[in-house]
Amino acid sequence: MPRSAHIVSDVMTHTVVAVGREAPFKEIVRTLEQWRVSALPVLEGEGRVIGVVSEADLLPKEEFRDSDPARSAQLPDLPGIAKAGAVTADELMTAPAITVHASATLAEAARIMTHKRVKRLPVVDEEGRLEGIVSRADLLKVFLRPDSDIEEEVRREVVAHLFPAAGETVRVSVDEGVVTLTGRVKEAVLIPAAARLIRAIEGVVDFDNHLSAGPHTAQRR
Repeated sequence: MPRSAHIVSDVMTHTVVAVGREAPFKEIVRTLEQWRVSALPVLEGEGRVIGVVSEADLLPKEEFRDSDPARSAQLPDLPGIAKAGAVTADELMTAPAITVHASATLAEAARIMTHKRVKRLPVVDEEGRLEGIVSRADLLKVFLRPDSDIEEEVRREVVAHLFPAAGETVRVSVDEGVVTLTGRVKEAVLIPAAARLIRAIEGVVDFDNHLSAGPHTAQRR
């Protein structure tokens, strides 16, 4: 069976709607509504990502509707006042864009989203050209893996390598992504290693250890 997904290209959306830097305000709103997305990459040249315009960038237009746009000069520290008078993607977008490469691991993408407090990342090539987009929901797709697939991978990639000795009896079960190992092994030091390897497998929710260490005693007949 194929190995589980480990990189962004395995889960990202390849078809992405975007706008140019000169796109007008209302075109951006229409595009967001038509495609049912909350943010759009802003491109220039041959598809290079230069920023992202989101619903949050558009809302100051409504928030400061009753304000005098000229006051932005007197209130430079008021969040959003400058964007209230913006009319193009170039003026509205957040730049530079926070992006990720298709070869990045899902853990790396998740860390970027968490640290930068964004819900999605444009996926770019080495030249900064748009290749796709990855969202929080995309990263969570790994947890849709069938328990049977996870169980087979645990047997093949963990148990077979760490506990191959004769007399070691390790049983694997997976329920709703929670992996349980039961049995007896010869070296207790390998149990934490098994836990780390299992938790690193895509789709694993948790690890429940029921292993004990010590010499195997044959059952008396």
